[in-house]
Amino acid sequence: MKNSGKTKKLMGVLAYLGPLVIIPYLTSKDDPFVKFHIKQGLVLLVIDVIIWLLEIVFWPLWLLFKLIKLAVLVLTIIGIVNVVKSKEKKLPLVGDYARYFKI
Repeated sequence: MKNSGKTKKLMGVLAYLGPLVIIPYLTSKDDPFVKFHIKQGLVLLVIDVIIWLLEIVFWPLWLLFKLIKLAVLVLTIIGIVNVVKSKEKKLPLVGDYARYFKI
């Protein structure tokens, strides 16, 4: 499936919106640009899920977890800005972990 520029950007943005990463994964994972952003979006989703689970167990550390969630939100915004600018740029701190996702 050949993607237009707008479709690539839409799929790239969806890759950073938590569970919505499934949409670009199912429809556009063969596109290298979208695939790059799917992997980074999956890293952020995994971090979010881990923090959510830790929050349940270690609720007294809620403030720390909220700060981490804020950092994930900032990274999500950075990722979306990179998509809109048509850049394949690794996210700070967590971008290297995307290589562990074999898509």
